[in-house]
Amino acid sequence: MADGEPEDVAAALNAAGLDGWITAMGLRLIRATRDEVEAELTIGPQHRQAYGIVHGGVHAGIVETLASIGAALHALPEGRSVVGLENHTSFLRAVRSGRLRASARPLDRGRRTQVWECSIHDDEGRLCASGRVRLLALEPDAVLAGQRAAGPPA
Repeated sequence: MADGEPEDVAAALNAAGLDGWITAMGLRLIRATRDEVEAELTIGPQHRQAYGIVHGGVHAGIVETLASIGAALHALPEGRSVVGLENHTSFLRAVRSGRLRASARPLDRGRRTQVWECSIHDDEGRLCASGRVRLLALEPDAVLAGQRAAGPPA
């Protein structure tokens, strides 16, 4: 890693098995820093809806996941965690097979909220979906759904 370049923790996060959704979808992180998160997904039958194209929820889930990881990496040094407040995902091109590649970058990172933008491309580099996620940074002692907010995996 070059001086000043943010630490890439993609390999460690992949090995940790972040959560059930990422594992169930087969999403693989390629790069994960506080400034950029990239991932890829090989399309399988579990990703398709009734018309045989990738389900919009898969696209929205990828957008939310990458934005959340990047926002969390930015918030963690202050002992904070993050939760999504809004996810606006647009579906631009139907995809049936192949591999999706997604990339997310911050648009704004304040003390309480962050906004991240994500784009998803197909094997031919065509834009298939694009989204923005607004996230809230939680204080270290915050309660979420009746329990203390979970910290990052060790």
